[in-house]
Amino acid sequence: MLAEIGVFLRGIILGIAIAAPVGPIGLLCIRRTLERGIAVGIATGMGAAIADALFSAIAAFGVNAILELVIGHEGELRIVGGLFLLGVALHSFLREPRPPAQEPEARNLLAATGSGLALTMGNPVTILGITALVVGFSGGLETYQAVTLVAGIFVGSGIWWFILCGGVSLVRHRMTRRSVLWINRGTGIMLGALGIWALGGVGWNWLVG
Repeated sequence: MLAEIGVFLRGIILGIAIAAPVGPIGLLCIRRTLERGIAVGIATGMGAAIADALFSAIAAFGVNAILELVIGHEGELRIVGGLFLLGVALHSFLREPRPPAQEPEARNLLAATGSGLALTMGNPVTILGITALVVGFSGGLETYQAVTLVAGIFVGSGIWWFILCGGVSLVRHRMTRRSVLWINRGTGIMLGALGIWALGGVGWNWLVG
């Protein structure tokens, strides 16, 4: 039992480490928490947590067929993911800022979760980073321990999004229209950079191939 608890705690730490670095999903959660309330912000983050858990499961269980499929179609995944990220980046950068709502709007939570899931799964950095990190920490685990590790990663990632969105919610009424504008632009720039990086990798492989 103590061993399983240790694996679960290791998963929580990994989940926080995966989610905590400030990136486009973090900025998106901040923006949605400011504009639409904490429920929508957390829903977006939980979509990212689901994606983190899915990629972690693939790495932890050593699902070679899926890993080979991903690696074998890396170019196609980069193109689709890169174009998707660029489209979302343009929308975010050009989005007119809305002042923080006086009352949180807990609408469209499923759509918010879906967008967080899609953005995370469309980010090539996520696939490579999570796979490398989890493989390094999951070596030698039994099947049930791998399940425990993945569960811990999901919980850890979720904890981070609750902390982030909860903290933003406490100061949301102090934010101005200009603050939201810069968050929109920052989100757009980061997503655009990831999209360009993904497409650039395809071009480089084509040139050297």
